[in-house]
Amino acid sequence: MSEVNDKETKKWSARIMHEEELMQQMGEEQDSQKKPILDEQKQFELNAKLQLALQNDLTVEVEYFNQSIQDSQKLKAKLLVIEPLTRTLQFDDEGNTAVSLEDVVEVVID
Repeated sequence: MSEVNDKETKKWSARIMHEEELMQQMGEEQDSQKKPILDEQKQFELNAKLQLALQNDLTVEVEYFNQSIQDSQKLKAKLLVIEPLTRTLQFDDEGNTAVSLEDVVEVVID
């Protein structure tokens, strides 16, 4: 009789551990954000602001989705170059940060 109870206890322990792992994974997925999808009008607006900032040497605050950490980040600097072939933005900050144009979700001209 004791063996039956031990087997059932082990079975339930394994199920509970599996459920805890699933709940932890779900929590991690909820913590990470998904990249927003921008409509054409928003993309046009962002491109216009970037062109204006580049032409007039203005500081911009760019919010972009960082793929490696699955979260958005903000960068405030002057825009040096918009690379049409690679579709990247090059900024005049400490690390000459490059951001993919597809990852940009908001632009504010300072």
